Amino acid sequence: MFSKACEYAIRAVLYIAKESKRGNRTSLKNISREAGSPEAFTAKILQPLAKNNIIKSIKGPNGGFEIPTENLTQIKLADIVRIIDGDQLFTGCALGLSQCNEEKPCPLHDNFLKIRTEISELLETTNLNDITEGLNSGLTFLRR
Repeated sequence: MFSKACEYAIRAVLYIAKESKRGNRTSLKNISREAGSPEAFTAKILQPLAKNNIIKSIKGPNGGFEIPTENLTQIKLADIVRIIDGDQLFTGCALGLSQCNEEKPCPLHDNFLKIRTEISELLETTNLNDITEGLNSGLTFLRR
């Protein structure tokens, strides 16, 4: 459903959000470890997220990555997906056809439209604060 880069980005942002909620900045090394992503690839993924104000990158000896806690309720999973993967998940055809629409549907159009709508609603309504509640309580996890 998501590209590998998007999966890593979501895991990285969730880890940063979890640490931010605890009052901590975190390093690229820790983010990479928790996201299960190579460090250089993680750094590349974090760039557009910082550029789009999902995360903040602070340089220097006490630097690292963080998300202002007041932003945790405003940042939705859909924001991350759009930055990394674009709108394809929200608007695209199940078969990747460029001409698929109501007038000229692909064989999966009607069934996929329902699924796509449910996924879109989930991503548009789930914010970082909601997810970090489970992470910080130990009810959910990012890695085994």
